[in-house]
Amino acid sequence: MQIGTTLSQFIIEETRLYPGATGDFAALLNDLTVACKFIAAQVQRGALVGALGSAGTDNVQGEAQKKLDIISNDAILHSMDWTGHLAGMVSEEMDAPYVLPAGIPRGKYLLLFDPLDGSSNIDVGISVGTIFSVLRAPVAGRDAVAADFLQPGVEQVAAGYALYGSSNMLVYSTGYGVNGFTLEPSIGEYVLTHTQMRIPEDTSEYAINASNHRHWQEPVRRYIDELMAGRDGPRGRDFNMRWVGSMVADVHRLLCRGGIFLYPFDTRDPAKPGKLRLLYEANPMAFLVEQAGGAASTGTQRILEMEPQSLHQRVPVILGAKNEVERCVAYHREG
Repeated sequence: MQIGTTLSQFIIEETRLYPGATGDFAALLNDLTVACKFIAAQVQRGALVGALGSAGTDNVQGEAQKKLDIISNDAILHSMDWTGHLAGMVSEEMDAPYVLPAGIPRGKYLLLFDPLDGSSNIDVGISVGTIFSVLRAPVAGRDAVAADFLQPGVEQVAAGYALYGSSNMLVYSTGYGVNGFTLEPSIGEYVLTHTQMRIPEDTSEYAINASNHRHWQEPVRRYIDELMAGRDGPRGRDFNMRWVGSMVADVHRLLCRGGIFLYPFDTRDPAKPGKLRLLYEANPMAFLVEQAGGAASTGTQRILEMEPQSLHQRVPVILGAKNEVERCVAYHREG
């Protein structure tokens, strides 16, 4: 059987393009894939190992944690904390940066992650995933502090996600396009299956939680109402709506076949400017989408140019097909 290009081979070959590369970053990505494989196995086995259901605790945002949230978070921490590649880690599930073990060298990278995006769907078998972002540590060789992680998304060295669904995939970018790898269970390796993924500039498919319609601001309501009106409305053609409720699954779909994804600001709680976290969800997904030829905005600002104010800052998210994102942004400008 011909296997094809494995993720390990792809990373090594990509590293060879940079004569000054030390191999630290390649090793970081390889170590991270070990954690993703472990999480994939736990998700797949689910109820067989007692991993489904609530953990009976809340995370820092006050959201109920699933058992697999905690399992996934610990898997990444303990796959990465001994490697010497990192100066620090932060997670959606933790209040403050993780303190690396004593005696371990402090590296030059920072890892930011959502260990199990969409975990509210895990008990019913819907696709979930892990989202990650890699930054350079402002000062290598020392423990990172919270302020070190507050870098705009344009500073990301790499970003990606692992998808745990009908097939297990890892999709990532280092700033030179987006490539997808499918886990081949017979050899336990991710194999290159999706080369240079691209998002068409136009689309007839959108993803949004329509139950929040009454809470949206007028620009978003105007945009979605036009899509829902279909060929009888101002757009003169029909659109399809798809909504999984797992950002990894929804963004993976638009990377594979196009579309636009929206989780906009709504008026239910003015103290929360959005649902999704800038550092753990919006920035890495915006990085991938832009690398695939799409666009990513809050409605008023390019996501990757935002200056983070806190580790768990929330933002509105509109990303995907470039022309559709720009139309929605134009409606925000018009007010």
